[in-house]
Amino acid sequence: NAVKDALEKVGLKERLDKMPEGIKTPLYKDFDENGVEISGGEAQKIALARSLYRDSPIIILDEPTAALDPISEFDIYSKFNEIVGTKTAFYISHRLSSCRFCDEIAVFNEGQIIQKGTHDELLKDTNGKYYELWNAQAKYYNGKESA
Repeated sequence: NAVKDALEKVGLKERLDKMPEGIKTPLYKDFDENGVEISGGEAQKIALARSLYRDSPIIILDEPTAALDPISEFDIYSKFNEIVGTKTAFYISHRLSSCRFCDEIAVFNEGQIIQKGTHDELLKDTNGKYYELWNAQAKYYNGKESA
C-alpha cells in the first residue's frame, strides 16, 4: 500500500500500528469525536508523507523538520535521499545543519542567489554568506566558531 509505505518512510509505522483503527483512524477530535490527537512533529511527518505519496517528480519542502525533536530531525536528515528516492527535492531551511546532506545548496540574500555549492565547498569560502551564517548558528551550540 503506497500510503503505508510513505508513512513508514517518514518514521510513522509504529505510531500507525498503535492507532485504534490503523490507517482509518481519524485525526484530531475537532473533526471527529473519536479522533486521535497528534503532535506537531507527527503532523509534519504526515505532511512529508503526503508529498512522497503523490507521484510527482519534484517536491518542495519548506522547513519540513521545524516541529520535530532533534532525534527525529536527525533521522529524517540521515535518510533523506532514501526517503525522496528519485524525486528532485527542493529543501528550504534557515537551519544550515539541515543542508549538510544536500547535493547542492543555493544561498539566497535579498531574493538573489549569491552562492551555490556543497556544504563543504561553501564553508571553504570564508568571506561568503554561508560561512558567516554557519558560524553564527554554530556559536549557539558550542560557543565558538566551528569552521
